[in-house]
Amino acid sequence: MKVKALIIASAVAALSFTAMKSGKKPGKSHGISYPTGWRNWSVIAVSHRTDNNTIRVILGNKIAVNAARKGKTNPWPDGTILGKVVWKDTQLKNWKKATAPGKFVHAEFMFKDSKKYSKTYGWGWARWIGLQQKPFNKGMRICIGCHTPVKKRDWVFTNPAVFPELK
Repeated sequence: MKVKALIIASAVAALSFTAMKSGKKPGKSHGISYPTGWRNWSVIAVSHRTDNNTIRVILGNKIAVNAARKGKTNPWPDGTILGKVVWKDTQLKNWKKATAPGKFVHAEFMFKDSKKYSKTYGWGWARWIGLQQKPFNKGMRICIGCHTPVKKRDWVFTNPAVFPELK
């Protein structure tokens, strides 16, 4: 598990370097500005989709992380931003029982603001594609359609990972 976390952290760093190298802030997705500082957010969970062979790291801003650690996620508090960073799942060459992030797919975000996004169930959805972070502007209804099975969970699939509580 430590190896997988290290590989994922390296992939996030590589994405960060690529975005900084371009020196250009991505355009808006669904009218939402690209969130700044997300590469420094904390991990809330990791997931693996077997239907499209992708590995995902779910990150959160401070509000999201605090809610996740306290189990106060249904509903998530206003001000929450959840980020999902997605790579194709790739077989490791020297460790056949493990996989790691391969080609970067996209970064997507959910912005919780129950007033601003009242027409979209309290969430603003946005996605940026590829290492160039090209805005995905095909409508939030695509996102809502996908998230409908979890509407009773405040439209969020992610189960926050349990972290040890050390005092």
